Amino acid sequence: MDAVRGVISVAKVKVSDVLAMKGRGERITMVTAYDYPSALHADKSGIDMILVGDSLGMVVLGYENPIPVTVDDIIHHTRPVARGAGRPLIVGDMPFMSYHVSVEDAIRNAGRIIKEGGADAVKLEGGREVAPKVRALVDVGIPVQAHIGLMPQRASVTGRFNVQGTTAEAGLEIVRDAEALEEAGAFSVVLEFVTAEVAEMITGRLSIPTIGIGSGPRCDGQVLVLHDLLGVYKKAPPFAKRYADLRTIILEALSSYCEEVRIGKYPDPEHTVNMEQGELRRLRDSLAEP
Repeated sequence: MDAVRGVISVAKVKVSDVLAMKGRGERITMVTAYDYPSALHADKSGIDMILVGDSLGMVVLGYENPIPVTVDDIIHHTRPVARGAGRPLIVGDMPFMSYHVSVEDAIRNAGRIIKEGGADAVKLEGGREVAPKVRALVDVGIPVQAHIGLMPQRASVTGRFNVQGTTAEAGLEIVRDAEALEEAGAFSVVLEFVTAEVAEMITGRLSIPTIGIGSGPRCDGQVLVLHDLLGVYKKAPPFAKRYADLRTIILEALSSYCEEVRIGKYPDPEHTVNMEQGELRRLRDSLAEP
């Protein structure tokens, strides 16, 4: 986007564009989407990147956490997003245990998300321990977005959803993870629920963009779950700002629909299609014949 004129480019966002945005000091926008209509809206709004995250497990599949999400789930939801969003860079999440066992698994599953799902890149959680797999993916031509700080897959297993980087020692570990992932070839790194000071330090030290979620204002970009920012559910993470209250709007609309159907108000003449009178007479005459 041209910050002065407010013009949004219609050209497809590429990895090189995301890297260039950091160099120009342009803030990067990212949001999750899991279906065609959400992708259409994100595309029209000027969003730079769309994440088909394993958060779909909780947001649209009704799981308690992202652990049950499969590669097939990610592919299934990435396909309509790719059809609906022409401009944003589309990142497909790599689910729990889709890259943990071996480099071969990582390449195979990431390749499926790109080839079958239509994603432009993949995202995976982990620090220095996953750097070799990040390098392997990049070496075969698969762009990788890293994810450190609070890692929902691991937090779901351990039950610890705490803010990260609250001590000097913890902060140093996150900084070192970020540096290792950049060295491995990641084109950006998501910092989730990291103290603002640590996130700012990482942003200043890396040449690749940082994408914050609950990590303060000094990251190169921000990402939020679409349903959180639209207020679809009653609860949302404390760091998620609600830009709308769709839950109330949806409930009011459905309640009104139920009431109008029950009292016979809907469908009304405006929403009813009638036959021409001549055709109606012919039909009645045909039915009246013995």
